Amino acid sequence: MLSKEDSLKKRYFYKLFANLFSMVMGLITATITPRALGPQTYGNFNFLTNFFHQIVAFLDMGTSIGFYAKLSQRQKDYALITFYFYFMAIVAGLVILFPIVAFKTSLFKFIWPDQTIHFVFLAALFGILTWLIQILTKITDAYGLTAPAEIVKALECGFLTLILGLLYIFGRLNLESLFYSQIFLSVILGFVFWWIIKPKCKEIGWKINTTKIKNYLKEFYTYSHPLFVYALVGLLVGLLDRWLLQIFAGSREQGFYGLSYTIGAFCSLFTGAMQPLLMREFSISYGDKNIEQMKILFRKYIPLFYSIAAYFACFVAIQSAKVVYIFAGSKYHAAILPVAIMAFFPIHQTYGQLSGSVFYATDQTALYRNIGITMMLIGLPITYILLAPTNMFGLEAGALGLAIKMVALQFITVNIQLYFNAKYLRFSYFRYLGHQILVLLCFTGLAGVSYLVIDYSINNLNVVIRFLLSGMVYTGLVALLTYYVPIVFGLNKPLLNSIISMCLALREQMKSEIKKTNSND
Repeated sequence: MLSKEDSLKKRYFYKLFANLFSMVMGLITATITPRALGPQTYGNFNFLTNFFHQIVAFLDMGTSIGFYAKLSQRQKDYALITFYFYFMAIVAGLVILFPIVAFKTSLFKFIWPDQTIHFVFLAALFGILTWLIQILTKITDAYGLTAPAEIVKALECGFLTLILGLLYIFGRLNLESLFYSQIFLSVILGFVFWWIIKPKCKEIGWKINTTKIKNYLKEFYTYSHPLFVYALVGLLVGLLDRWLLQIFAGSREQGFYGLSYTIGAFCSLFTGAMQPLLMREFSISYGDKNIEQMKILFRKYIPLFYSIAAYFACFVAIQSAKVVYIFAGSKYHAAILPVAIMAFFPIHQTYGQLSGSVFYATDQTALYRNIGITMMLIGLPITYILLAPTNMFGLEAGALGLAIKMVALQFITVNIQLYFNAKYLRFSYFRYLGHQILVLLCFTGLAGVSYLVIDYSINNLNVVIRFLLSGMVYTGLVALLTYYVPIVFGLNKPLLNSIISMCLALREQMKSEIKKTNSND
């Protein structure tokens, strides 16, 4: 039987390999979609999908995280799943009802300037289905069904890439076909997820008595009511950020920002796989009152995954001109600086997700709310100043201004959260702050060196080849740094040597298997 740590590693590697495959597929999709739609239509797609993701996140109010934490602790509580599914149905109904009401009033054109009702409804449906898949993923993680779930998600991502690729080749990829493809595959994925979950939940029923409903309502209210105001402020600020960008800068700048956000998101694919798994382990450890185990998990995984995110992000920031050209083409030249800035966003988003798990797992949602609300309210006037035109006392910075605001505010917010986590788990905050700064300085410097070495020595080569060669040089430099200064990745020398030995042994084993196969032939 696997130990808890081995089980966590196994489930993480399933998520990691699924994310690796999804990353490759996502890179292809992210290259196809902006080119096919163009900056303006791509901006409309980002504006609408972001809007409904924000609406769903507000109506969720953190309940999905509470649901995951509680299901991880009480896996035989099948009525909990029934209760939450009914809650999801109510949320879905409200999300669909909202654009209908808006369409019947003068609010529609105000909320969604220059958009049609058809695409607004498609974006609403896509937002609901995306949330549903996230909930089903949490259920599979809570029941230890990570492996089959991640395989299915990877296959769905592959099918989506294939469909969009064929549409692009035949000149049929537009905003409508993009929405329909994603919605269709999300529905299929939802049914397959339920098929995976069903054997673990044979006793689940669709009836639930009034007493249990009252108990669950009380439990979720206690857990989530501190997050209601946080969710409301998050909704308003999140919508206003993108709405102000749409009003002051238009769909093109929305497209440039959307591209920068999408590219930045790839930097967190590796670390995003760990967040729900680590959340589960924190919840179990807190349920056992084992604070020491929580501290061990925090020290072991969070600096490591911060460094992994920074490894990708710093390289993308330095190579932003090539990244934009490869992904989207010359039409998106104005997105180079936003991409360079937003590349740093996932670094501290990773820290926020992983260290934020401590707040949720330990029921410190009120403190989490207070930190988040304070920083969001501070950020809102900053958004206005950066986006508004000069005649309205703004800097008219467009996508670049919003990117700067997002990254700066994320850094400050995450470090405030880290300070309180350090107090709760009793470790040195300044050690982790120093690690953040050290990693950024080292990786940005090495990315800059790799850029100069390749671009100034063999600048006559194709841009894609130069990008790949720079990546190879950069990876080699990071590997050398890690070997001599393993603390950069939150490692120590003995642990690093054991990892290297394990990799070498695995390589020899693979060679042996290949030789054996050849000799049998």
